[in-house]
Amino acid sequence: MLGRNRIPGGPASRMLLVMVLVISLLMIGCGGDPKVSSPDGGEKERLVLADITWDSVKVHNRILGFILQHGYGYPEPEYKFGETLPLLQGLIQGGIDITMEVWVDNYQEAWSEALKGGTVKDMGIVYPDAPQGWYVPTYMIKGDPERGIEPVAPELKSVTDLPRYWKLFQDPEVPTKGRFHNSPPGWAVTEINESKIKAYGLDKTFNIFSTGSDAALSASMVSAYEKGEPWVGYNWEPNWVMGQLDMTMLEEPPYDPVVWEEDQGCAFPAATVLKAVHVDLETTAPEVVEIVAKYQTTLQQNNDFLAYMSENDADEEEAAIYFLKKYPDTWKSWIPEDVALKVENALKEV
Repeated sequence: MLGRNRIPGGPASRMLLVMVLVISLLMIGCGGDPKVSSPDGGEKERLVLADITWDSVKVHNRILGFILQHGYGYPEPEYKFGETLPLLQGLIQGGIDITMEVWVDNYQEAWSEALKGGTVKDMGIVYPDAPQGWYVPTYMIKGDPERGIEPVAPELKSVTDLPRYWKLFQDPEVPTKGRFHNSPPGWAVTEINESKIKAYGLDKTFNIFSTGSDAALSASMVSAYEKGEPWVGYNWEPNWVMGQLDMTMLEEPPYDPVVWEEDQGCAFPAATVLKAVHVDLETTAPEVVEIVAKYQTTLQQNNDFLAYMSENDADEEEAAIYFLKKYPDTWKSWIPEDVALKVENALKEV
């Protein structure tokens, strides 16, 4: 989803690094309260979780937070909102305790530096390798007889086929080009998509449209889909849109690390999404480290709770409760039976 390797040496990369350092200095030190009373009468640290800007990680934070609060007696966590790189810097320096999603293939340099420093511990995957790429509605290629939609681009299979079909995606603001819906500003993958457009020579026939936010990107896709109109742009899994709509990922040349370093003119590398904790938790909260290590879900479960959010206008806390009630066998495998019983009892009250 959502991150990316920076393009080495580029001015945008240097600017991003400066911004990261400035923002990081502002936010580090804003960690949890030193100690607060927990519901069971003891004193435990208020933990700080990295609340990155997309929904899935926010839901994972609240799933973990509910279990820690009601199963282990921790105070409700602090959810620190921000972008991936500043929050990763916060994890390195100790202002953040836990991050539940690190798209390491897209932030490989920053992630490697974090591990090298010795203050961040890799806790394994949160869900299996996650796909990301450029998508079009499947009805553009195959049609949709039930909706009376004819295939308008039956030979659209690859990114290299896009120039011949650019008029289908005509940008109302730049009518001489098609519109490519990019990820929001601030996401590292946004710059990668810009690089890909140039690498494939698509800048001659396509205008890059900034969607502004995660919600706006999804809304643009859904709006086009409901009208049976053409749409092309970036997306990823897990994502509620992918759980609801029939989309086709366009083919790209196979991933090649040399090409990727040069101009990203190939498929995205398989996205490994990891969890991480600050190493101090191994001493101060070993039971938290244990549950984070065991915490793992499936892409289907993620698509499901994200679709639930969309269909029910639910927030991340409601989606977390939905997950906990629907998938007890999953989360019970992360924790001891006595802790699971406390969580079950708490769920009966919500």
